[in-house]
Amino acid sequence: MTKICGDASTFAASALRGFSLLHPDLVRYVRGGVLRATPGRRGKVAVVLGGGSGHYPAFAGYVGPGFGDAAVAGDIFASPSTQAIKSIARQADLGGGIILGYGNYAGDVLNFGIAADRLREEGYDVRVLATADDVASSDASTREKRRGIAGDLVIFRIVGAAAEAGLTLDEVEEIAQRVNRQTCTFGVAFDGCTLPGEKEKLFEVPKNRMALGLGVHGEPGIDEQDVPDPEHLAKILFDRLLAELPEGASRRVAVLLNGLGSTKQEELFVLWERLVPMFEKAGLTLVAPLVGEYVTSLDMAGCSLTLTWLDEDLERYWRSPVESAALSHGQLSGDGITRLEVPEETEILYMRSGTAQGRRGGACVAAVMDHLARTLAEAESDLGHIDAVAGDGDHGQGMARGSAAAAKVARAAAEAGAGPATVLASAADAWADRAGGTSGALWGEGLRAFSLAFDDNSLPDAQQLSGGARNSMERIMELGRAKPGDKTLVDALVPFVETLEKALAAGHGLVEAWQMGAQASHEAAQATRDLLPRMGRAKMHGERSKGHPDAGALSLALCARIVGEDLGRGLASPGGEGDQIEAVRLLKAGR
Repeated sequence: MTKICGDASTFAASALRGFSLLHPDLVRYVRGGVLRATPGRRGKVAVVLGGGSGHYPAFAGYVGPGFGDAAVAGDIFASPSTQAIKSIARQADLGGGIILGYGNYAGDVLNFGIAADRLREEGYDVRVLATADDVASSDASTREKRRGIAGDLVIFRIVGAAAEAGLTLDEVEEIAQRVNRQTCTFGVAFDGCTLPGEKEKLFEVPKNRMALGLGVHGEPGIDEQDVPDPEHLAKILFDRLLAELPEGASRRVAVLLNGLGSTKQEELFVLWERLVPMFEKAGLTLVAPLVGEYVTSLDMAGCSLTLTWLDEDLERYWRSPVESAALSHGQLSGDGITRLEVPEETEILYMRSGTAQGRRGGACVAAVMDHLARTLAEAESDLGHIDAVAGDGDHGQGMARGSAAAAKVARAAAEAGAGPATVLASAADAWADRAGGTSGALWGEGLRAFSLAFDDNSLPDAQQLSGGARNSMERIMELGRAKPGDKTLVDALVPFVETLEKALAAGHGLVEAWQMGAQASHEAAQATRDLLPRMGRAKMHGERSKGHPDAGALSLALCARIVGEDLGRGLASPGGEGDQIEAVRLLKAGR
């Protein structure tokens, strides 16, 4: 539901007044809408736009030089009244005639149509433009029945620019009808929207499903399917619009990838990256494309793609200067496709170990890293949920990504014949680079410190593994400045190292000693549920984490257990040729 609402019955009017207070250089508030703060020249065609509220920046955000002269705002998803349209059109008139622009919805068609008739009776020369770009609402044979959705931005922008350029009313009307015919939009919704003051959505989209062919007044889609990956979503949108390509049309297009209210900009950028190659492959040239929120539907989750087939006139007006809250730029030049110059990764040359034992040890370290990566990928969601209790919920993601990168680099180093110290150090740097954040830095430095105990020309033995564990603990505590009791990974790391060392000193074998350390680490990690955090972001929400174990401690204990399993089957410290073959086999199998 809308959190900042007040009286739901006055929400739209209050939002419009707030917008006007923010943009006094662009608009002047009047009852029922806004006018340009500085009117255009006398004799200019006045472009008056409008429709229901809830679609910001449509339509008040479209008012300004090179765009609309005024906007009329109805209530949420409701057409403005005939009286409001007439009043604002009269105030916007500059003597050159009036274009009334609105979406092709029953209420808008009725009220804008009546207003046009009444204004004509008063002596105004008025033309109407009902945008009809939504391909899901009707097929091409009945184009006049289509709804107006995100294509409003492109259509009204070109019409406003034509009027700003000084064209006559007849000429602006012809441009308006032409761009309306040559604009098409198709959209999808991942979830419905909620009216201010209401608790329930206008419609629901089942989890992990997607509605196709939405309307911007909360109308549900015409079909439903599972949410695809970005590549397939881009293809759904693109193919549906490419089918609308008019015969003999220009291959130059204005493009708008529009967010519907709660789909984030970053998501749109990911989708745009997939769309650009499709335009290139189809031989279409993008002209000043736009990606962002331009026609929304309150808090609806979803997006739409709009194409306008440009000719010389339409392109000139699309590129012309504009100044409004929604869009502001000078004269545009150049096209919309740029090729990213991404340098190829420099191939790393790993020093080959001078001994067979060293190469065998490197292969085994890589196999262990691979096992860790697979395990942490499976645990990603659980670790993230635990971290979200008092942190930012990214721990599982960071561990999964860091370990995956480490495993990939370790594999490459081992296949090049590197020894265990080089393989682990390389993996450590990759982990820190990909995981990022505090956890990534600590794990990267911890693993690198661990590698200092290894020798590239020999198999890691119990002394080296124990020394590496202590190196890692000391480096992590030095960097993070955490100590046992602070509710961090250190709570699981210190018991692991100390138990491992004591068990080895007592005469236990490496496998048994390591697994004893891993068990102590697990118990300590579980015990963190009784602690209050004293380090990092979690300390700000200490009470919330009470009763929940620390995600960092759990992941440390999990990794200790996995290494113990590999030691138990002789993989991490192999004693013979058979173990080397097993390690290499696992590497090649990608396991």
